[in-house]
Amino acid sequence: MNRRSLLKSALLLAGARIGLPVEIARAATESNPWHHGLARLGELKYQPHFPHFDYVNIGASKGGEARIIALGTFDTFNIASAGMKGVLAQGVDLLYDTLLVPSLDEPSSYYGLLAEAVRQPEDVAWAAFRLRPNAKWHDGRAITPEDVIFSYENFKKLNPQSSADFSRVKDAEQTGEHEITFHFTEPGIRELPIKLGEIAILPKHWWEGTDDNGKQRNVGESLLERPLGSGPYRLKDFVAGRSLIYERATEYWARDVNVNVGRHNFDELRFEYFRDATVAIEAFKANAVDWRVENSAKNWASSYDFPAVSEKRVVLEEFPINNIGIMQALAFNIRRKRFSDPRVRRAFDHALNFEELNKQLFFGQYKRISSYFENTELASSGLPQGKELKLLQEVRDQVPPEVFTTPYKNPRNDNNGEVRHNLREALRLLSEAGYVVREQQLVDRDTNEPFTVELLSNSPLFERVYLYYKPSLEKLGMAVTVRTVDSSQYENRLRSWDFDVITFAWGQTLTPGNELHGYFGSEAADQAGSNNVVGINNPAVDKMIHRVVHANDREDLITACHALDRILLWNHYVVPQWSYAKLRTARWNRFSRPETLPKYGMAAFPELWWWDAEKAAKAGGRQ
Repeated sequence: MNRRSLLKSALLLAGARIGLPVEIARAATESNPWHHGLARLGELKYQPHFPHFDYVNIGASKGGEARIIALGTFDTFNIASAGMKGVLAQGVDLLYDTLLVPSLDEPSSYYGLLAEAVRQPEDVAWAAFRLRPNAKWHDGRAITPEDVIFSYENFKKLNPQSSADFSRVKDAEQTGEHEITFHFTEPGIRELPIKLGEIAILPKHWWEGTDDNGKQRNVGESLLERPLGSGPYRLKDFVAGRSLIYERATEYWARDVNVNVGRHNFDELRFEYFRDATVAIEAFKANAVDWRVENSAKNWASSYDFPAVSEKRVVLEEFPINNIGIMQALAFNIRRKRFSDPRVRRAFDHALNFEELNKQLFFGQYKRISSYFENTELASSGLPQGKELKLLQEVRDQVPPEVFTTPYKNPRNDNNGEVRHNLREALRLLSEAGYVVREQQLVDRDTNEPFTVELLSNSPLFERVYLYYKPSLEKLGMAVTVRTVDSSQYENRLRSWDFDVITFAWGQTLTPGNELHGYFGSEAADQAGSNNVVGINNPAVDKMIHRVVHANDREDLITACHALDRILLWNHYVVPQWSYAKLRTARWNRFSRPETLPKYGMAAFPELWWWDAEKAAKAGGRQ
């Protein structure tokens, strides 16, 4: 009997063992064959049994360490309940394997890691994953379908975004010795199998056990015990809230699997936490850390003029961002009555003098955001036409008329005349919404209640932005408070919707899908901890999200994203901020990387980089 016949016979026997009639198992196997990966749209680049991704250096040396700056703090290693129960430590994802991993030189393709194969029917009514039989936890125990089901159920229960992502998953069941099948509540959601493939798989036996003190672990609570994982790294040591050390797991079961070849090259990864960005920069200059991502235009322009830079011992480098569309914005809590009127929200937009802010604080580096899919082909522009116009006609009575008549633009403030005009327009909008200035104070026309607003942040970097914005709002008669709190208090206030206005960012992939329900869908509007921080509850938005999720080809996806973008923009749920289409990085010159980095990987640090002893010797300071 040849190899193919043996495989078919094994699958038929597996079907019989789980109670399926042989003829049904045979039909399922032949009509829905197993594949080595999944593409959201289009075809996979890499063929079965490919040796490695094209963009890795298969000869990269293993060894050394990288010390990375982290801002803020942390109080949990529990990746399942983080956000609802604590602030997750950076790097925890290094401890866990997922069923699938993304290819960084394709926009939406995923290949098997824990899962050696995946299959689904043409209508995507379900998806099945077959685990690699040799997959193991760091304690040597096998990774099982029970672990996968345990992980899925707890992410869905404990994590608001996962709850939104998996709201269309009906159930999960073991359908073979190494096989799990997920059934969906509706067909056609092509992204669902990929979302399931991205789950960090947790060890059920460990979470159902007890810690060193005999206490029962609880996957729904914060955790500051070293967790058991299966991934390329272990947690070696930590100081709660301050530092973390991960060490490469030398016995890692998947070190030679094709999707891992050339990756995970450092023996140790250290994350050093700093509460203050200025202190973090000084630590970098003092050679106490190796790698820093710079989010501040001011710092990038003025804080890296020190000898090690001119001596080439420190390298400043920007990497293009090709894989993310972003809306970063002042986000209103429209659950509060005074922010429920879109005219009020638009008035805030007219009060923001971005042009002067960009010049004074950002050294002219930024561009104003004008789309929820900024910097991608998914961003809308001009007026809707063709298929997009036809799609929007279906919700014409549910969306602002400007969607059809006026291209969306942010107010501009290029001169004093435009500044005065925009402030007058803001007052006109506030008047239409029922507010009037009395004794230099903006009040409700009927109740005389003052209009107050708190600008909430967890970062001093945004405190200075808010303080710049505050006088413009005060010119409108608003009573403005700027408040900066620590990360834990900030998360608690967001979870309980206890805020007026915050800065928030929604990142979009090149193939957005089910996560949009958690970002902007009505079902997430009152779900504590969800990413629908605004509280959007809009049937037209829901319908466009449905169209995005069920898109069958790239053209349909782009059309639906354009339509969704226009509806969100013209409801003025946010005041768009600014973006920079590159990742700014600073590093001590101790590392090397592949000559050409993958298009969708940005810097891909530390994943694709490695310790370079020759460079390290020249950089000095440590070996």
